[in-house]
Amino acid sequence: MGILDRISTILRSNINATLDKAEDPEKMLDQIIRDMASAIEEAKGQVAGVIAQEKQLEMEKNGAEKSAREWSDRAEKAVKAGRDDLAREALRRKKDFEGISTTYQQQYDGQHEMTSKLRGQLELLMRKYDDAVRNRDVMIARHRSAQAAQQVSRQLAAMSGMDHSSELSRMDQRLKQEEAKAMAMVELNSGGTASIEDQFAQLESGDTMDDELKQLKSKMGMGGNQ
Repeated sequence: MGILDRISTILRSNINATLDKAEDPEKMLDQIIRDMASAIEEAKGQVAGVIAQEKQLEMEKNGAEKSAREWSDRAEKAVKAGRDDLAREALRRKKDFEGISTTYQQQYDGQHEMTSKLRGQLELLMRKYDDAVRNRDVMIARHRSAQAAQQVSRQLAAMSGMDHSSELSRMDQRLKQEEAKAMAMVELNSGGTASIEDQFAQLESGDTMDDELKQLKSKMGMGGNQ
């Protein structure tokens, strides 16, 4: 993969989407950071090579321009010396070097444009790398928080679909049965004592009723033996 493709692929990568799909987001993020660091080092080496070619073309262009100037000076000297034949040859060579210089200039312009583009992409990649390193812990914390929120949401959704009323009703009925059973046991355990007390209460109640009946008959003039 060429340098442009390599850098473009990493710059287009969506780290958050990658973390969502990863089984271990922390390891995946660390791997992304390592991949970016490796790509940066590779890109630096290749960009340095492109810059070196640009500088070489610039030196070749400058050399051709210098040679063109030198042959121009020689042509003037030949003219002054009355050597038109040498002047013509000097002018021919001057023209050749000017053509060479023009070719180098065109190559240099193209190389310079490519170098500028690669420099910009490399700088962007380095900024993204710095951001990834600086925000690693924040991104991990955000991802963990999102996962926790999703888990809670799933649990709440599951609980909302459950109906506990029947279970509560059965529990209430069971408690009532247990309470009734306990009361019955208490009544059975204290049955003898309660029977004697009830009998005395009935006797006392009967005596009271007899007295009240006598009073009523006396008041109505119906006295007599009962």
